[in-house]
Amino acid sequence: MDLPKSFRFASISAALLAVTLVLPSAHAQQAASRDPAAVKAGNYKIDPDHTQITFSLSHLGFSEFSGQFSGASGSLKIDPAKPEASQLKVTVSAASIQTTVPELTEKLKGKEWFDTAAYPQATFNASKITPTGADTATISGDLTLHGVTKPVTLTARLVGSGINPIDKAVTVGFQAKGTIKRGDFGIKQYLPVLGDDVQLLIDAAFVLE
Repeated sequence: MDLPKSFRFASISAALLAVTLVLPSAHAQQAASRDPAAVKAGNYKIDPDHTQITFSLSHLGFSEFSGQFSGASGSLKIDPAKPEASQLKVTVSAASIQTTVPELTEKLKGKEWFDTAAYPQATFNASKITPTGADTATISGDLTLHGVTKPVTLTARLVGSGINPIDKAVTVGFQAKGTIKRGDFGIKQYLPVLGDDVQLLIDAAFVLE
C-alpha cells in the first residue's frame, strides 16, 4: 500500500527530529578552539587512535608514494604562557608501517629496509621549541630511526584544543611537517633511483592526564 506523500514527509521529518533530540551533543558541541591561550597547561599523553605519521618519497620520479606509521605513544608537557618550555617525547613502532601494497609493507619491515626485528621502535625527543607565531613553532630534537640518531627540525602548528565531545577528555592537537634523508639513517636500498628525501606529515592528538 502506498502511503500519501504528506504522511511520508511527516514520517521522515519526525525521524530526523528524533535523531537530533537523541544525539544533540555532536551537533551542538562547541568546536575545538584554535586560540593558543585556550590550551590547558599540564601533562598530556598521546592519543594513539588519533595520531598518525605519514611519509612520502619520490617513486622513480614518476609519483610521490606514501605510507603511514600508527600506534604512537609519548608525552607532552605544555604551558601556553611558556611554549618554549614545552617537553615532547614520542615513540612509534616501526612494525606499524602500512602502505597500500601489502607485499611492499612486508618488504619494508625486512632487513633491507627498516629491519623492524632489530630496530623495533623509532623515537623523537624534542630538545628545543621555538615559537614562530601565535600558533606555530619549530621543534628541534633527536630522531632515532633504524638504530641511527640524527637531529631533525619540524615546523608545527596548533590545530585545536578543548573538550572532546565524545569522551569528555581535555584534548589538544598539532600538525607538524619536516624532511629527512633516509640515507642518513642507513636506509639506502635503491638510492638514488628511489628518493632520498622523505617528507613527514605528523598529525598528533594529546589527552590531558
